[in-house]
Amino acid sequence: MNKIISIGKAAEILGVHVQTLRNWEKSGKLKPDSISPGGTRRYNLDRIVAISGKEVPSEADLRYTVAYARVSSHDQKDDLRRQAQVLELFCAEHGYKYELITDLGSGMNYYKKGLTGLIRKILNNEVKRLVLTHKDRLLRFGAELIFSICEAKGVEVVIINRGDDRPNFEEDLAKDVLEIITVFSARLYGSRSKKNKKLIERLKEAAETDR
Repeated sequence: MNKIISIGKAAEILGVHVQTLRNWEKSGKLKPDSISPGGTRRYNLDRIVAISGKEVPSEADLRYTVAYARVSSHDQKDDLRRQAQVLELFCAEHGYKYELITDLGSGMNYYKKGLTGLIRKILNNEVKRLVLTHKDRLLRFGAELIFSICEAKGVEVVIINRGDDRPNFEEDLAKDVLEIITVFSARLYGSRSKKNKKLIERLKEAAETDR
């Protein structure tokens, strides 16, 4: 076996706090096997297991549930807290070993820190189950692509609420529509067409009116 694990999983196997591993790294007692340009520390599973004196855990034992929550803007932080509470309660009631990831950004943004981290964990076979309050909390468009990756990696997807009966749905959708308009307006403005400018302004006004 030559599996690389996260610092959190290494700490769990060794029965210590993550900060303890960071202290051991500084003192030279136990250094990570690799450090990414972003500072993510990884350890070789065989080496950690040998140090712990435990049996090598199966890959299934290493995987865990990830609960993912997202809102579009800072003024929706109350909604983010509600999502987190629902997810934590759901995972606790089902006895899942889980990690909560929260994100702040548009459902049209594919490069949010939490989302990219989630995808990386899925691709690294760290995730057993993905739990969402609503489908569009993952992405407004393109969630099916992430779900296809989950299927290929054997990750179960659980969506607690299948409908759109949640607070601020219309407001959140309007913000995503405005983002689409902004992107296209940036391209159309380059043509210096007065007709295009007027069209974009009318679309923005309509979106603002519906919020």
